[in-house]
Amino acid sequence: QAQLLESGGGSVQAGGSLKLSCAASSYFFVSCGMAWYRQAPGKEERELVSTISLDGATTYADSVKGRFTISQDNAKNTLYLHMSSLKTEDTGVYYCAGDCVLGTFRGPPEFNRWGQGTQVTVSS
Repeated sequence: QAQLLESGGGSVQAGGSLKLSCAASSYFFVSCGMAWYRQAPGKEERELVSTISLDGATTYADSVKGRFTISQDNAKNTLYLHMSSLKTEDTGVYYCAGDCVLGTFRGPPEFNRWGQGTQVTVSS
């Protein structure tokens, strides 16, 4: 079964950087759009942070533009999120996701496949 496994989370001071990784089955990188979501403490909904399509096009939430970079290494079957100039409001659980139905993350959440999440904590 296709799986997603995040790593790289941790605690960092505001202004610092972290790089998240998501190891995934090769299936995702030939069939699915990929994305990073996050869920802030106390919030039920996950926020779409960044996406990368099969042709390499990227999108970013306004709150992270200029600070976060999404990328993928198809040879390593790994998705990345490089986060810099971190703010306390970036704190949350970060999830790797694949949309293998639409590829755009514009459908219902059940269209997505999810990793288990990795915690990012940014302190002031």
